[in-house]
Amino acid sequence: MDFKQIQELIKMINKSNIGEVSIEEKGFKLTIKQKEEPVQQVFASSPVQQHQPMTVAAPPVAAAANPPAASTAGGDKTPKAAEAPPDNTITIKSPMIGTFYRSSSPEKPPFVGPGDDIDPGKVVCIIEAMKLFNEIESEIKGRIIKVLAEDASPVEFDQPLFLVEPA
Repeated sequence: MDFKQIQELIKMINKSNIGEVSIEEKGFKLTIKQKEEPVQQVFASSPVQQHQPMTVAAPPVAAAANPPAASTAGGDKTPKAAEAPPDNTITIKSPMIGTFYRSSSPEKPPFVGPGDDIDPGKVVCIIEAMKLFNEIESEIKGRIIKVLAEDASPVEFDQPLFLVEPA
């Protein structure tokens, strides 16, 4: 079973009332469990940003919410407003649990970084799950604003990985 088949299976299960599916095939086992609350997805045509509670530590965006005393020296009266992501951004989220990698190997450059343009089908990262390296492709056209996950760090299903400004 390849990654695209797994993605399609996840999408079909999300749209159905199935609670759990297990597939075993030639030594490969896959179990997909539906969340108890319905999952809402954000598409490129919908600029509404959705916030769902996460069971893991907040991404680095939340850490910058309280800037140091330097913001008062600059005279800026709204430092928190400048830190918030633009309203028209879309979040690329992890389609699985695994380890997030920005490049194909430590000596290679990252697939994408802040300021890079992406198109549908462009590989943005790799997630290692069960010793399989899965290339994660963009489903939208736009520009990477921020990388929200640390390289070589564990990620959860649906965890935000990239903040993208749609084109």
